[in-house]
Amino acid sequence: MTETGLQPEALPANPEVTGGTRDLMSKFDALIAERQALIDTGVTDPFAIVMDEVRSPTQAVIAGRETILLGTYNYMGMTFDPDVIAAGHAALDQFGSGTNGSRMLNGTFRDHMEVEQALRDFYGVSGAIVFSTGYMANLGMISTLAGKGDYVILDADSHASIYDGCKQGVAEIVRFRHNDVTDLDKRLGRLPKDAGKLVVLEGVYSMLGDIAPLKEMVAVAKKHGAMVLSDEAHSMGFFGPNGRGVYEDQGLEGQVDFVVGTFSKSVGTVGGFCISDHPKFEAIRLACRPYIFTASLPPSVVATAAASIRKLATAHEKRAQLWDNARTLHAGLKAQGFKLGTENCDSAIIAVILEDQTQAVAMWQALLDGGLYVNMARPPATPAGTFLLRCSLCAEHTPEQIARVIAMFRAAGQAVGVIG
Repeated sequence: MTETGLQPEALPANPEVTGGTRDLMSKFDALIAERQALIDTGVTDPFAIVMDEVRSPTQAVIAGRETILLGTYNYMGMTFDPDVIAAGHAALDQFGSGTNGSRMLNGTFRDHMEVEQALRDFYGVSGAIVFSTGYMANLGMISTLAGKGDYVILDADSHASIYDGCKQGVAEIVRFRHNDVTDLDKRLGRLPKDAGKLVVLEGVYSMLGDIAPLKEMVAVAKKHGAMVLSDEAHSMGFFGPNGRGVYEDQGLEGQVDFVVGTFSKSVGTVGGFCISDHPKFEAIRLACRPYIFTASLPPSVVATAAASIRKLATAHEKRAQLWDNARTLHAGLKAQGFKLGTENCDSAIIAVILEDQTQAVAMWQALLDGGLYVNMARPPATPAGTFLLRCSLCAEHTPEQIARVIAMFRAAGQAVGVIG
């Protein structure tokens, strides 16, 4: 449930020792106790949900119960697409289950080249590099791009992978207030004019589903001579006329230097990537440790990703359906009196804000018992210390499912006392 880069609260020191030395696991005692206290209330352990069976992008069996999935990032519903599955089967049969090597050694197969070409075509750029996860894409790009004496400037609510990319590197880190263009301008203005600067932004923020004012932020970054990296993990596939993300939707193609994304959301498999038109972009392969020193993705995974990306390029009806689903749910929950993370439907993420952990847990459990899975999130993972239930829409949700979801939220909200 920890998505943002906000750091966990400090754990109390524990003098417990084993054999004359401190037990390194003792620092987790507070977390263990907190989890156990939650389980002792009789609720399902939210950290141990098991999908017994997944029947479609929107339907699963959990604990023997038919359950609507509203807590995945399967935005475009590509996980069961016949062409995507067929591509994976063919690669598995032809190349086996894994690569047994890094991309720098024996780990580049035909389909690794194909998925990178699919990304170049999808984004209309000259460069594309695939990483083993989206997390590693941010980790690798940020730590490699910004070196000693450079600056990384990031939104305070940035994803954990962005924060960890900063930690992995040696650049100076500067944070600005969430989505605050004025604060970004002020902090950039305080930095040395001749220093290298990388402004890291996100198109859609994963907890509340709010979008960044990228157009204004990119203009400020360029005014101060900074390069821009935009993480479009939660917008690829359905923002913009070609589904490239918020930066395309806001008319910023050619102005954002690097775009990071993931295969684990709209693409429907696993992996990460960065695309760019920078003429020296290929040098990243020679210097990026998270790219060099890890095994490459299995051929069946990149084959499914390539097939999915090719289809997403023309998935206009799916994009329209996803937006219709999101707007319908947002309007329905708002009409019931729920407090939502955004006033308008800004993305395919809809956050229902709750008062405290007790209310959040009770509401989450009531929904699960009724056959609906959503994500529960709480501090320190959430912005401003909020407790929330996070809904992620899919293009494959039917109107009937959306109506059932609204009805289930109404029943659970009334039972728990969230709404009247």
